[in-house]
This record gives sequence, C-alpha cells and structure tokens, in this order.
Amino acid sequence: MWDSSVFLSTLTPKFYVALTGTSSLISGLILIFEWWYFRKYGTSFIEQVSINHISPWIGGGEAGTGAESATATPTTQSMPECKVWRNPLNLLRGAEYQRFYWATQKEPLTFYDMNLSAQDHQTFFTCEGDAGKAEYEIMQTAWRERNPVVRIKAANNALEINKDCAPAYILLAEEESTTILEAERILRTALKVAEGNYKKSQAVQHQGAVMEGVFRRDTNVLIYIKRRLAMCARKLGKLKEAVKMFRDLTKEIPPIMNVLNIHENLLEALLEMQAYADCQAVLAKYDDISLPKSATICYTAALLKARVVAEKFSPDVASKRGLTPAEMSAVEAIHRAVEFNPHVPKYLLEMKQLILPPEHILKRGDSEALAYAFFHLQHWKNVEGALNLLHCTWEGTFRMLPYPLERGHLFYPYPTCTECADRELLPSFHEVSVYPKKELPFFILFTAGLCSITALLALLTHQYPESMGIFASHLLQWFTLPFNFVKERIETIWPCNLLQHLSRI
Repeated sequence: MWDSSVFLSTLTPKFYVALTGTSSLISGLILIFEWWYFRKYGTSFIEQVSINHISPWIGGGEAGTGAESATATPTTQSMPECKVWRNPLNLLRGAEYQRFYWATQKEPLTFYDMNLSAQDHQTFFTCEGDAGKAEYEIMQTAWRERNPVVRIKAANNALEINKDCAPAYILLAEEESTTILEAERILRTALKVAEGNYKKSQAVQHQGAVMEGVFRRDTNVLIYIKRRLAMCARKLGKLKEAVKMFRDLTKEIPPIMNVLNIHENLLEALLEMQAYADCQAVLAKYDDISLPKSATICYTAALLKARVVAEKFSPDVASKRGLTPAEMSAVEAIHRAVEFNPHVPKYLLEMKQLILPPEHILKRGDSEALAYAFFHLQHWKNVEGALNLLHCTWEGTFRMLPYPLERGHLFYPYPTCTECADRELLPSFHEVSVYPKKELPFFILFTAGLCSITALLALLTHQYPESMGIFASHLLQWFTLPFNFVKERIETIWPCNLLQHLSRI
C-alpha cells in the first residue's frame, strides 16, 4: 500500500516554493481574466459557465431554461438612448434657484443643465425671420451668456429697442424677478405682448417660409408664457385657475407641446386639489402603452391604486391571509413604478435628502426621481398609509426582475448610461443614486483571496523554506488523517487478502 509519510519525506523545500509560486501565478491569471470579463460584460465568466453549462447536467434542463428566458428578455425589447428631457416642473431661476444660492452659497444648477436650457430657448424663441432685427439678435446672444447679470442687461436693452419683444420679458421673469408675484406680473405683461405678436404673425404666416417660422416662434412664446403663468398660479395657491390653464394648454398641438409635457403639471395640480377622479381620467389618456412613460405617470398610477387599500393595510395581516385583489393591484402598480425608476422610493421615504430639481431630467434616472419627489412627496403624505405600503413592498421589485438586474420585466432594460448623464445634470454636492450597483461576483472575490493567500505562502516559503516545509508536511498529514482512519477501519473489517484480490481486479 502507498504510504504518504514516505512521499512527504522525499519532498524538498524547493518543491514547496515552486508549488506555491505556480499556484499564485495561476490564480492571479484567473483573477485578471475574471476582472476583465466582469468589466466588459457585467458578470462572472465562471458563474456564467456554471449556470449555462454545468447546472443543466446536474439539475436537468431547468437552469438552462431559466437562463435562456432571462437572456431572451432584452433581445425582444429595444434599448433606448439616454435622452435628456426638459423638467415639466422646473423652478424659476430668480425667484427660487437664486434664493437657494443666497441662503447656501451653493450653485443649484450645473453649467451643462443651463446650457441645455439655453439651447431650448434658442430653438423655440428664435427663427430665421429675426435677421436684421436688433432686439431679437440681442436675445439670440443673451440666451448663450453664462453671467446672469449680462443676460438681464441684454434683455433690458432689447426692450429699450422694442417694447414688444416677448422673449425679453420671459428672460426677466425667469431671472430678474426675486418673488413669484413679481414673476407673475412680468409674465402677464409678456402675455399681452405675445398675444399681439401672435395675431400679427398669424395673419401673414402663409407669405413664405420665413413668415411661417416667425408664426411658429410666436406660437411657442405664447404657449410657454401661458404655461409659466399657470405654474405661478399653482405656486400661489390659485389651484382652480392653474388647472383650467393647464387643461386649455393640453388641447394645443404645436411641436413645443412634445417637450413641455404639460399633462404632468396638470396631474400635480389635481393631486394638490385631491381631485383623484380627475387624476384617474388624465392617466387614462396618457398612461397608454404606445406613449412614453415617466415617473409622474407610473407613480401617480401607483398612488391612486394604493389610496384604495393603504389606510387599512397591515403587512402582518397580509402575510397571514394573503393579499386581496385590490391590494395585489396596488402592489403590482408599485412594482411597475419602481422598475421604471428605482431611485424614487428613497426620496419618498425620506431615506435620502432632497435638493432642488434640475431644469432637465433623465427619465429613469436620479434627476427624474428628484424632480418627481420634490413636488409629489406631499401628495403621498396626504394619502394615509400610502408611504407605509410603499415601504413594505417596493424592495420586492428587485426579486421579480430577471438576472442580472439590468434586464427588464415590464419595461425595456435599464439604461447603463444614466449615471454619467445624471452626474452632468445634478450639482456636485449631491450624491448621485446609482442603479444597479454592480457588486463583485463571488468568484472574483474568491480568486482574489486565493491569489493573495498563495502569493503570501510563496513569499514565506522562499524566505523560510525549512519551516514552511515542516508546516506543509504537518498540514498534509492532518488532511490525510481522516483517510488513513477510514483505511484502517476497512482493513480491520475486511481481510487483507480480499483487498489484494480487489486491487488486482
């Protein structure tokens, strides 16, 4: 029979140095490959091989079927680009953002965000027909100025040239006004000017492409001013007036309406009035499968369904008797909303601090979550038990999503570019929420630990070869003790000649 003690006594310290060095090298190469594969594909290579190839042999075909269904999900859905949208509920720079800066000495808006706003203003408030008109040429450059003092001075210069320059009034209302009342007063003056310009350009819109561009510009200016007046009315507590103005604006069809998303302003105002039936009617029109979704639409739908059951909902009772159909509908609506934008619950549950929302948002990103929670947190608090229901159920969404978390269930896969865009939109003092957080797979951690241990053993063996050789011999003897014990027990039960015959066979 083979004797392990004879074999161990013949091993030299050089063998142990070579063994630990080779093991450290191999584990280090595996670690490098695993890390590269994880950075490129977001998952562990060993884990993928074990799930897709080894698991079907062990567990039949179930694991392979699950993996196939998980990988089939994103191929049937199209991955959208990270498009930046204008925040429908953006604040007034002078009356709100500027006051925040005076109080904290922190810039609430990033240059990237303000530059996007300047591009929007140039797109909708300028046209080819402005060539040769000094006041409009001044406004074209005013939108691009970084210094607010220079912008305000340019707007005043434009009004000195032409009192009917509506874009100049818009800039003054947005940036020079320090209160909502003052902004509303300037916007009412701008509304009269914009209506006059609209009627003039409407009469001559068919006289060529240039005049048609002027008419389109005047239409955009008029709609923008009406929307801002409605938002001022909402902030001043004139809810019925604000709702009427928002309803009238939703009937308009110019291209600018695709950017403003006024139905979200209408939903917010109706929630403030606690007109939940009217909110449901608006959602029935805009929460359609063919229309783009938003956090406002998804979470408002969840709030309205939660309102029916939230007051009497108890997690202990529900776990014993199960969920009723109404509770199940509310939980599914919350899961749908959380899958669309997973950043919102932490703001609604006040697990993360709110800041002033940016002027532009990224759908499904942290910027959209901030913009939604900043205005809608109070609406969730007004519904008794709604936040409790959200707290008990929102994390269950992640157990329903296919693996890995980037894959979608009800919506297209979560975009991987949201973090970069949100860091550009949100100020530096805000900690950007990141989803999904790619945690290092177990095999990378295991390989890193194995590489570190073997490298340490190689170093110790090189420095103290005799001591490490003795230690390795004792360690191997300890490992072989159970096997030697089992061998001895078998020899006491079976005769030796039987074992010899079996060994020959």
